[in-house]
Amino acid sequence: MSLYAIGDLHLHFQSVLRAPGQLSGRVWKNHEEKFRNYCKKLMTEEDMLVLVGDHSWGRNLSECEKDLQYIRELPGRKILTRGNHDMFWDAKKTKQLNDLYKPELTFLQDAYEAYQDYALVGTKGFTFEGPFYLDRRGRITGWDDEAEIHARKLVERELQRLRKSFELAKADGFRKYIMFLHYPPTNILEERSGFTDMAEEYGAEQVIYAHCHGESRFNDSIHGEYRGRSYHLVSGDYLRWKPMKVLD
Repeated sequence: MSLYAIGDLHLHFQSVLRAPGQLSGRVWKNHEEKFRNYCKKLMTEEDMLVLVGDHSWGRNLSECEKDLQYIRELPGRKILTRGNHDMFWDAKKTKQLNDLYKPELTFLQDAYEAYQDYALVGTKGFTFEGPFYLDRRGRITGWDDEAEIHARKLVERELQRLRKSFELAKADGFRKYIMFLHYPPTNILEERSGFTDMAEEYGAEQVIYAHCHGESRFNDSIHGEYRGRSYHLVSGDYLRWKPMKVLD
């Protein structure tokens, strides 16, 4: 039994694809087949796969049915967290999604899932991505203040959701945690954030995140060991569609 993770599948079996990088990038060519083949090779029905957001380009559930069925047919149990492009998923209607797709898919929101003696906690997250104002040398000289204020509100909302998940797991006796985000835990200006602080507060051993895809974005946030935690980017194109093993 093993735990795997990946993010940013950006499936579009029923929706119109408009992302330039995904339309032209070589890494995206036949990525659905590449990923499925890796899953079949690496995983068994006893394993668990966490998909950390941006599952589909569909604007509503009817445009995502084939995308979710594709995920449903992968080996093992699938845990899904929300991404910024998952327009089919209203956080307030998570129960309806779980009722519709259980037991193969679990949509994780304001809750946790157990893997052995670990609690898997997660939320979409958020981080301020600009706009940044640059000088002629490409150095950041300022940013959009209103956008930053809006970002702070979203960060606070996501931190509250994440804390709820931690507290539910803690109340049930869990003391070991893996933390999943869609957005990176920090932006390019931050060394630490509310998300890294919460990982330390609860003792999360690993922080798994996505969203940073396209080679120019791979190093936007933390990689490797930082302040006693292990941070891992699992965007699909970064992993070349081979899901990362998180735990045996």
